[in-house]
Amino acid sequence: MNEPEAIAERLLDPILTAPRSGQRKLVALAGPPASGKSTLAAVLANKLNDAGCQTQVVPMDGFHLDNAILTQRGLLDRKGAPETFDLGGLLRLVKALPDAPDIVYPTFDRSRDIAIAGSGGLSVECDTIIVEGNYLLYDAPGWRMLNEIWDFSIMLAVAPDVLRQRLVSRWVSHGLRKVDAVARAEANDLKNAELVAQTSSAADIIIEGKAVFR
Repeated sequence: MNEPEAIAERLLDPILTAPRSGQRKLVALAGPPASGKSTLAAVLANKLNDAGCQTQVVPMDGFHLDNAILTQRGLLDRKGAPETFDLGGLLRLVKALPDAPDIVYPTFDRSRDIAIAGSGGLSVECDTIIVEGNYLLYDAPGWRMLNEIWDFSIMLAVAPDVLRQRLVSRWVSHGLRKVDAVARAEANDLKNAELVAQTSSAADIIIEGKAVFR
């Protein structure tokens, strides 16, 4: 059994037994960039589905502001920081997730670096939703309103040196030279990772260590 599968197995019972405040159970899976959120969310959703709990993943990344807006605001080089997301839109979605009968949401196309409106939707059978993103537990004005909605929360805490290696590799895979990839990771992504580590509210479960999966 690989690491994400082992972690997902550990999380099954706490999630299945956690009380819910609405028709659907909301699970927040937070962590810094490159901590393995997307991988774990997918594996965990599969495990929950296999256990008879109809589960879907809703990524926070669909609420990235468009690059044109970020350019106008002088924030393009800080993409991924809290102020580069549509917090109002994210809050409206998360508040609707427990009980609204028909839910559609935006997703993020990483290859084109754009959010796509109305490209995701919940099935009518969905019982549990895993929302994954960097700032779901961010303890700051506006953002902390999310903490009142989660039925269960998980934080991935990954060693900074591991994050740095992954982030550099990510940018190299996107076509940057190694020196440019290092500069981009250090100038932006690692700052965001430090912010997540230092300013997130306590989660119900913290997964610590190197977390070698991606």
